[in-house]
Amino acid sequence: MQTAAQQIMSEFEGKFPSTYESISSLKGIGPYTAGAISSIAFNLPQPAVDGNVMRVLARLFEVNHDIGNPSNRKIFQAMMEVLIDPDRPGDFNQALMDLGSDIEAPVNPRPEESPVKEFSAAYQHGTMDRYPIKAPKKKPIPIFLKAIVVQNSQGQFLLEKNESEKLLAGFWHFPLIEVDEFSDQTQDLDLFSQVAEPILELGPSPQESFEQDYDLEVDWQDLRFEEVKHIFSHRKWHIQIIAGRVAESQEYADREVLWLRPEEFSNYPLAKPQQKIWQAYLKRSC
Repeated sequence: MQTAAQQIMSEFEGKFPSTYESISSLKGIGPYTAGAISSIAFNLPQPAVDGNVMRVLARLFEVNHDIGNPSNRKIFQAMMEVLIDPDRPGDFNQALMDLGSDIEAPVNPRPEESPVKEFSAAYQHGTMDRYPIKAPKKKPIPIFLKAIVVQNSQGQFLLEKNESEKLLAGFWHFPLIEVDEFSDQTQDLDLFSQVAEPILELGPSPQESFEQDYDLEVDWQDLRFEEVKHIFSHRKWHIQIIAGRVAESQEYADREVLWLRPEEFSNYPLAKPQQKIWQAYLKRSC
């Protein structure tokens, strides 16, 4: 809102814009908000399509498209552009929103009270329970990661740039090692400190993998940290922190790696999961 207000001052001479296109250009104003402002404040025939409006339209016309799929919004937008009252667009938009939030609510609707029941295909065909179509959200897949927070003798921490084209590409992060599942962290550290044949059968521990990949000798700290969790739309990261110190750090020619002091972190983009990792580390270390 602050950025939008600054835009109004710098680009519109301090006067709120009055066209749909100019309103849409304001920071933070999406299609629904732009349509609502245009129709209600300036009486422009622009649809304001929210979930309530899509619910009413889906039942009116038995729309066989998932309203939870953002790409299907354009279908309802096009329908509203045809239906909207050119003389009272604001009242029309608000009426459909109110209808969808009350009489045709997602839970315990009262279709027999609807003022549009005689025009509703779903009501006339007895298919009210089928519409709107909204596929259940898939549970995010759990991903288990070990975050390696390593500090050198100068008080710098190792961060690496994500150069992949996958999730959070371009951000800087503490090294992450994916594992199948979590075992007890103390047990992990104990196993790492032992040299026995049974351990070799399990493969390298995250600590061993890190030392091999980064060519470092690390004095691992026996500290327990709060587990960090972060949910993306399709993934749920579970992150355990492993902390250590190195006497000598080195530069790397084959990867984008930096040793940074905490006050330098702000100069590099850190995604939210990394910020959570750092806060959990500070909470335990201080």
